[in-house]
Parts: sequence; C-alpha cells; structure tokens
Amino acid sequence: MRHPPPPLRFGYGTNGFTNHRLTDILAVLADLGYDGVALTLDHAHLDPYADDLSRRVAVLARHLERHGLDITIETGAPYLLNPWGKHLPTLMSDGSELRIDLLRRALRVAADLGSPTVHLCSGPAPDRLQEEDAWKRLAAGVETVLQTAERYGVALAFEPEPYMFVDTVERCLDLAERVGGHELFGITLDVGHAHCVEERSVLDCVGLAAPRLRNTQIEDMRRGVHQHLEFGAGEIDFPPVLAALRDLGHRGLVSVEIQGGTLDAPDVARRSIEFLRAATGQEPGPDGKPRPLPTPRAGIEAP
Repeated sequence: MRHPPPPLRFGYGTNGFTNHRLTDILAVLADLGYDGVALTLDHAHLDPYADDLSRRVAVLARHLERHGLDITIETGAPYLLNPWGKHLPTLMSDGSELRIDLLRRALRVAADLGSPTVHLCSGPAPDRLQEEDAWKRLAAGVETVLQTAERYGVALAFEPEPYMFVDTVERCLDLAERVGGHELFGITLDVGHAHCVEERSVLDCVGLAAPRLRNTQIEDMRRGVHQHLEFGAGEIDFPPVLAALRDLGHRGLVSVEIQGGTLDAPDVARRSIEFLRAATGQEPGPDGKPRPLPTPRAGIEAP
C-alpha cells in the first residue's frame, strides 16, 4: 500500500524581517504556524564574523528548540562582504577566498544549528572573463567548499538567481556535473525566479531540479521582472506547483521570500501562510488560527 506523501513544511526568510530582532522573528513565525525559518547570515540577525558567534549560535539553538522550528542557512546577504558591490566577491572573482571563508563559516553554523543545508548562489561573472574560465573558477571554488561540507555533513543548496552567472536550473545541473556529481551538491529552487527567467514552465523546472532539490523558496513574480511579490500579486498558478513538490515527497523547507514586505512583515507572513495553507489544503493548528504574539519578557536571551 502506497503511503501518501508528507505535507509540505513552510518557512519564512529573515530577509523579510529586517526591522525585527531575530528572537522576535522566531516567536512571530512560530505563533503563525510556520515550520521553520530561512536565516540569512548578515550583520543584523546573525553576523558570521561576530567575536561571540559561538555563544550567539548556542542561544539561537535554544530558541529554535523552544519554538519547535527547523532552520536552513542562507548566504545571500548582498553587501556582507563588500559595502560597495552587491554579492561581491564571488567564487569567480578576485578575493574569492573571502567568499570561501564565508561559506565555510556558514557550514559550521549550519552544523551547530541542525540545518541540513547551506544556500548559495553564483553572483555575477567578472567583466571580460571568458565563460569557460568563469565555469572553471566557480567549480573550483565549490569543490573547495564541498570539502568542508563533507566534514560537517551539510549539503550545499545552490540557487539559480536571475541575471547572475548561474540563472537557470539547467546551468545549476551543469555545475553539478563539473563538481563530479557530488552527493552534497544540491539545488535551491526559487519558484518566482523560475517564472521570471526560465524558458521552461515552473512545473518543468520542479521536475528538472527534483533529483537534487534540497530547498524551495517561494513568492509571486511576473515574467521578466525580478521583484518578489506577495501571493496573488503576480502571475504564478501555485496549487499545481505545490502539489508537484508534495508529490515528490519534498522534505526541505518551502520558504517564503518577500524582502519588500519588511515594514509590514508580521502581516505579510500571516497572509502568506494563509495563502499557502489554502493552496495546499493543509489545515492550520489545533485551534484553527494562529496564536497571538506573546508580550516579550524582560531579560530574554538574544543571539
């Protein structure tokens, strides 16, 4: 007898809560009924270069356990390494050792927090660098980071990103081949990005990514416009996409990524989880609605 696939598990990205303390983000997401959080390492929430990083990670682990939240670690903070250049340096550019160091730090944090993956993307290729040379540099950098991934048992989840060097699932799979099909090289599929730039349909992208799919990011989007929108404000038909992910038995988080909603983050997160529940037919918690956010207690530990 074939068992039904497990329900999808929804998360929300901290890059959509930039005006909140990390501890408050976790409380809001837990009270709304999310299953996890996609934590972008950055100076605001968890700085991977903080002198007391180990203490902060230990405190965060306790908060995650308290709220019953899973976590995935993301490294897409655009200006963390260079205040003038977005997503620079890359694994293809001068200074790539800084990017390698960040990814190694992220893998260590992920291992300490129980995250099965670390998200990364390619960034732009340097000007005037031949494409094949860019591929070689990118593959060499990923192979170096995979050595650290092996040590911690944490997978890399590479995201195709619009207008970056690796911008499609097909190019992500090309990179997988260039690193020898390593078992710890996976894919983060962003549903909105796929609709934005892929020639294939979103459903076809899900199928193509499926063998290496580790995480999913989700938001609405319009064709050819890289702007993360609330559900219903773009063009994507979500129920078939969510059904396809569920039929695959997808076990990674399906994380909402709406950076532009940060000034209204709790309400955007509430509307998002309600939309996703309706689109999947998954029921909310036992009381039928999210619990109200509790009043913060004095003296609570902060990462």
